[in-house]
Amino acid sequence: MPRFDFAIHATDGAARTGAITMERGVIRTPAFMPVGTAATVKAMKPADVHAAGADIILGNTYHLMLRPGAERVHRLGGLHDFMGWDRPILTDSGGYQVMSLADLTKRSEDGVAFKSHLDGSRHLLSPERSIEIQRLLGSNIVMAFDELVPTTATREVQAAAMERSMRWAKRSRAAFDSGEDHAAHNAIFGIQQGALDEGLRKASADALTDIGFDGYAVGGLAVGEGQEAMFACLDYAPQQLPADKPRYLMGVGKPDDIVGAVERGIDMFDCVLPTRSGRTGQAFTRGGPINIRNARFGEDTGPLDPTCACPVCAGWSRAYLHHLVRAGEILGAMLMTEHNIWFYEALMADLRAAIADGRLTTFALDFRARYHAGA
Repeated sequence: MPRFDFAIHATDGAARTGAITMERGVIRTPAFMPVGTAATVKAMKPADVHAAGADIILGNTYHLMLRPGAERVHRLGGLHDFMGWDRPILTDSGGYQVMSLADLTKRSEDGVAFKSHLDGSRHLLSPERSIEIQRLLGSNIVMAFDELVPTTATREVQAAAMERSMRWAKRSRAAFDSGEDHAAHNAIFGIQQGALDEGLRKASADALTDIGFDGYAVGGLAVGEGQEAMFACLDYAPQQLPADKPRYLMGVGKPDDIVGAVERGIDMFDCVLPTRSGRTGQAFTRGGPINIRNARFGEDTGPLDPTCACPVCAGWSRAYLHHLVRAGEILGAMLMTEHNIWFYEALMADLRAAIADGRLTTFALDFRARYHAGA
C-alpha cells in the first residue's frame, strides 16, 4: 500500500467518486467518517462501525490530550490498538474546540492557552504540540492546527484569523515533516479558512497550496450560518483547492447537507449527528428523520426504515425501539445509533454509485423530495 494516493474514478458535474489508498486501507469517496471523539464511536463497537460501511473514523486531539492523554495512548500502542480499530483514523487538530471553548482560552501567535473543561488544568496547544499529539496517537490523516472564528465576526477579524491559520499551517507542515518515521507512512491535510468571504477563501487556498498538503479541508462552515449560506460558499470554495487532492468538509452534517456538498465537489465528511441523534431517540430514514419517542410508534410493528438493510431494521420494530428509548434502556441508544450509522454509510454508497453512473442530479432530486416530504 502507498503512503497516500487519491484516485478519481468518475465525475458527474462538480462531484467526484474515487478512493484514497493508505497503508491502513482504502477509503472510498465520497466518504463519511463516524466521529470517535474520545477513542470510541459512542454506543458502537468498532467491528459494527466497519460492518455499517465505514472505512475511516475520526478522533479528537483536544479531548484525547486531556483524557486519557496522548502519551498514555502512545505507551499503550497507539489509538488503533487502544480502541481496536485497525483501519485509517483522521484526527481533528483541536481548532474547533478552541472556538467552542473560547471563554476558557487565550490566543496568541504561539498558540492557544486554555484551561481544561474537565479539571481546570492549564495547557498550551500550539501547531507543534497539536501535531505531536496526533503523531503520538498514531493518526493516519493529521490535520493542521488552525484558528476558527464565527462567520458573524467582522471581516477584519476573519482576515486576521485566516492569515494566522496560514502561518500555523506552515508550522504544522514543518512539525509533521520533522517526525520522519510517522510522516513516511501517514498524511497531513491543510484547512482552508476565510468564513463566507470568497476573496479570503482564495487567499487561504493559495497559501495552503504553496505549502503543499496531501488533502485540503474546507473549515469554518457549519457553525450556525445556515444551509443556504454554506452552499453559497461551497459553490466556489472547493474549486479553489487542488482538483487532484481530496476535499474534506469538516463537521457536516445533516443528510441533505451532505448531498448538496457532494454535488459541489466535496469528498469527505464527519459529524456527530448520527450518534448524538441516536442517543436522543432520533432516527434518520429515507422518508425524513423520526422521533421514536412519539406515542404514535408505541404499537408500530414496522422497521425504522422499510428501505434499510441494517441489522436493526431487520430485527426490531419501531414499537420495541420506542419502548427502549422511553424506558431509558442502554440498548435503545445502541440500536438507534447503529441504524443511523448504517443510514449515513448507505447514503454515501448511493452517492458513489450515482456519480459513477452519471445520474447524481436525478438521485439528489429524488432523495430531497422524499426526505423533505417526510420531515
